Amino acid sequence: MSKLVVTAVGPVTSVQDGGRSGAQRYGLPPGGAADRLALAAGNCLVGNPPFAAAIEIGPFSTSFTVREGRVRVALTGAARSADVSGRPVSFNESCTFGDGDSLTLGVARDGTFSYLAIEGGVKGEPMFGSLAVLARAGLGSPFPRPLQAGDVLDVEAATTGAEHGIELPGQDDGPIRIVMGPQDDEFGEATGLFLGSEWKISATSDRMGYRLEGPIIEHLHGHNIVSDGTVNGSIQIPGNGQPIVLMPDRGTSGGYPKIATVMTADLGRFAQIPVGRGFRFKSVTVAEAQAEARAMADLLRTLPGRVRAVRNTDIDDALRNANIAGTAVNAFDSGTWQT
Repeated sequence: MSKLVVTAVGPVTSVQDGGRSGAQRYGLPPGGAADRLALAAGNCLVGNPPFAAAIEIGPFSTSFTVREGRVRVALTGAARSADVSGRPVSFNESCTFGDGDSLTLGVARDGTFSYLAIEGGVKGEPMFGSLAVLARAGLGSPFPRPLQAGDVLDVEAATTGAEHGIELPGQDDGPIRIVMGPQDDEFGEATGLFLGSEWKISATSDRMGYRLEGPIIEHLHGHNIVSDGTVNGSIQIPGNGQPIVLMPDRGTSGGYPKIATVMTADLGRFAQIPVGRGFRFKSVTVAEAQAEARAMADLLRTLPGRVRAVRNTDIDDALRNANIAGTAVNAFDSGTWQT
């Protein structure tokens, strides 16, 4: 067993996995990774089940240090600078580092969440079938809260063998696709304004809901309805007319009208939109959303087949096994440097 020590961390970094299922009837949100594809890809790179627990890293700088042995990890999701004790680390490839080495990550670029998958997964005691942190409910393991500097995670010691890389399909950078309803009839002509406007993620957003900044969406009959069920991606319109897109830590029911729902296949892409970046919505049919959901499920299922061994890039081994100076010469023996 090895240990991974959190040496520096931002406020929204936590342990997340595939989330909890089967308990929404009791008011327990599903939680889990905001970008399931990135989580699954990272886990496949280190030989874990796709939705094993990993570290979901928010947009701020973070660093970890290994204690006792060697650890194999993989970084996926939002790109950022990354190095192990000064040596660059690539995204979408596994790497192994040893006792005393530090993994240092910069701020996220063109995204929000990165994922640090660890060979053998994060160790902890499942709570309602999951390690995923749900801070508002005090759930999660090994810590029922976001990670803090000084936290120590027990992890498996790295196995021997080649490192691996994975090639993922290019990300769609078009509008976020939504299915209108179930209460879009509560907004009349304002639905056109909703679809025709540019929106931005507010800095007040969190894993419970992304608050949007843009034009005011007015209700026809007031902003209160009889509370009904919500899903990940439900878009509520509260009394101030500014939409809220519900995220994995959402409540399981709500009393604001829901103008639309982000389709499942675009949830991860939506979660990665940085604060302040403009984007638009596009309405699609239920059949189109279902087809994209099946395609996403097929991609997740076939991720292990996309993993390939890559050349060992351990810098210490490379220096030992390479003559970086070229052909050796002797300054006192002209025969070695003159022809």
